[in-house]
Amino acid sequence: MRNLPKLYNETEHYCWYDSPIGILKIAEDDQGITEVSFQEEIGADQKEGSLYLEKTLRQLEEYFAGIRRSFDVPLSLKGTEFQMKVWHALKEIPYGHTACYQEVAAMIGNEKASRAIGNANHHNPVVIIVPCHRVIRADGSIGGYGGGIERKKYLLNLEGIKL
Repeated sequence: MRNLPKLYNETEHYCWYDSPIGILKIAEDDQGITEVSFQEEIGADQKEGSLYLEKTLRQLEEYFAGIRRSFDVPLSLKGTEFQMKVWHALKEIPYGHTACYQEVAAMIGNEKASRAIGNANHHNPVVIIVPCHRVIRADGSIGGYGGGIERKKYLLNLEGIKL
């Protein structure tokens, strides 16, 4: 029998945050935040841990209160080389601004990758902190969002963007 890689980090800690747009699971490993994702309900258990979780919770609360415009928590992201490039580019889109899929493709030096940008957005493990909600269609319409269009509208409105 061959050895298979571990599918989770035994040192991962996580908690839930009941945000204005639904429950968020926040997870960390010893390098930083690994996940901020929408959940249907708060899990039965929590593995609360370090300052990364506390700092992320505080920064999310400040963001939803309209105080915080960017996040400075360390991230520990896992993805393909392409996804990592896209997620890094998304962090460059300022609060209160949007970019279309083609613009993000140009940001990573691959103008033909606009469709793949949408796929990388869909696999973004840290919503809000890596602001995939700021990516819209070239015609100015809202486009899709893994967390649902209503959540995307809420986040854009929170940042002063009216579509």
